[in-house]
Amino acid sequence: MRVLLDECIDWRLSRSIVGHDVKTAHQMSWASIKNGELLKLAAEHFDVFVTVDRNLSFQQSLTSLPIAVVILHAKTNRLVDLQRLVPALLSALESVKPGTAIHLEI
Repeated sequence: MRVLLDECIDWRLSRSIVGHDVKTAHQMSWASIKNGELLKLAAEHFDVFVTVDRNLSFQQSLTSLPIAVVILHAKTNRLVDLQRLVPALLSALESVKPGTAIHLEI
């Protein structure tokens, strides 16, 4: 699975997402691009977009995009808290469908 991590997620989380091709918005030089345009770009190159932006699924029409979105809900956006969601994220990556958003919580 080709996974893009949003710029608001610590890049070191990518080390824990084993078995997948993971890039960050920074690596793609997409760090300053707004959500709507970012999702369109991501859909051309990735299967899944991972973010902590809880409003994304309400602000964007995801059903028309050929990409899935996974929204992480942790105590904070710090790496230590986000890593607690990695097992659920790895499981979600196995079944996530394009055009959908999945919320993962601790």
